[in-house]
Amino acid sequence: MKIILFWAPRIIMILFILMISMLALDAFEGDQSIFKKIIGFVIHLIPTLILIVVLIVSWRREWIGGVFFILLGILYIAWAWGKFDLSVYFLISGTLFFAGILFWINWIQKKKAKQE
Repeated sequence: MKIILFWAPRIIMILFILMISMLALDAFEGDQSIFKKIIGFVIHLIPTLILIVVLIVSWRREWIGGVFFILLGILYIAWAWGKFDLSVYFLISGTLFFAGILFWINWIQKKKAKQE
């Protein structure tokens, strides 16, 4: 169970980061110049870079993942509220909340194991 609890939030976030990165490819649609499309693509990848940084830091310090992924889920809802269908919020924020909770539980488990 400890192995599953360790790897589940990390794998979830890796897959989530890949999904968010794929959504950035929509910057190449339209009739803009290739330079503007590349700039748009880089701008679309900013959330991906933030998630990668938080995941790297959370890899050893699970409490950071617990706090920041939940906060990022809340921030996404606050920023995007009313722009999308409810299912989008469940997919994006729900995934962040779930991973954050798993990181938090993993941190608590490790903390209890050290105290014993």
